[in-house]
Amino acid sequence: MRQPGQSSHALLLIPLVLILVITVADQLVPADIHLGPLLVIAPAITASFAGPWLTGLIGFLTVGAQAYIGWHFGVLFSRNVLVQLLALAVLSALTVFYCVVRERRTRQLAQVRMVAEAAQHVLLWPLPEQIGSMRIACLYLAAEAEAQIGGDLYAATPTDRGVRVMIGDVRGKGLSAIGEAALLIGAFREAAHHHTSLPTLAAALERSVARNLPELEPDEELGERFATVMLVEISDEGHVTRILSCGHPPPLLLSPGSAVTVPVHPAPPLGIHGTSPGDYTVDVFSFEPGDTLLLYTDGVIEARDADGAFYPLPERAAQWAGSSPEKLVHHIRRDLLDHVEGRLDDDAALIALCRTPSPHRAHRHGPGFHVGGFAHGTGPVPR
Repeated sequence: MRQPGQSSHALLLIPLVLILVITVADQLVPADIHLGPLLVIAPAITASFAGPWLTGLIGFLTVGAQAYIGWHFGVLFSRNVLVQLLALAVLSALTVFYCVVRERRTRQLAQVRMVAEAAQHVLLWPLPEQIGSMRIACLYLAAEAEAQIGGDLYAATPTDRGVRVMIGDVRGKGLSAIGEAALLIGAFREAAHHHTSLPTLAAALERSVARNLPELEPDEELGERFATVMLVEISDEGHVTRILSCGHPPPLLLSPGSAVTVPVHPAPPLGIHGTSPGDYTVDVFSFEPGDTLLLYTDGVIEARDADGAFYPLPERAAQWAGSSPEKLVHHIRRDLLDHVEGRLDDDAALIALCRTPSPHRAHRHGPGFHVGGFAHGTGPVPR
């Protein structure tokens, strides 16, 4: 593979050839035609791919070429040639200065990207490819230019109750929402192991948000920040899966050739008002081996194309329902970016969870549970 330095040296032939061609052509054209001023093109082109040292070298050669043209015609010390030499020298110096500024900003941008990547790994730990019987793949696309993390969040952890997953979306985007996303992720990672049910877990997250969110809110948005969250509990025994929505979009259950929206009874988002475990409804459905559960934030389904049409996630996801989680996420990422022509207006996150087939199918039963379908309501919460 050709290295960047090798490419720059190969491109260096372009300004060198231009200097040679202009110098020779100026001696061949009629005496009243002067091509020497065109030499300024050489350092300008060099600045597009090379650093200040190579650009300065080309600038020096252009001044030398102009001096040679003047010497060839015996007018080196004429006022016209001296002005041309001075103009070429000044323009070359300005081009070199531009290269210095550009390289400094490039280094600063690279440092910012490194910090953003470090922050992403600290806040959004990469999810393992496998947790228990679950294969996992995730995607995060930040809308903020040059950022790698924003207001969307996700986390997953194995517990005594099964694998628990959270996906959420803090109001706002970009750097202003990172602190609130970090607050929720930290609260979930700890509380997921200390609460036996999703309602008590959601209530714990609500208390954490209510206690800490005011300290993170900008003064101009005081009392206006909240977060939507989807909590999922995938049991290790049987195929019972429980979900609890705090104002978050419902997940998709993908089977080969189909994508079904899981019905949910959403509670208010976290941070709107104080809630207790009794305010939440747990919805239960059958998550069969080979199926894929797709969790997402509203940045995915609200992404618009040039005509203002929303991204049709269920229809597109159904096309790749038989794919592995990694391939499914890859297909959606590429298709989503094509839909918005590479520019998202909001952060977007996805988690694909596939239950791997087990050699022995467990007997499925439980209150409010229906084989091959969904059960939901406001009756007793399945424990």
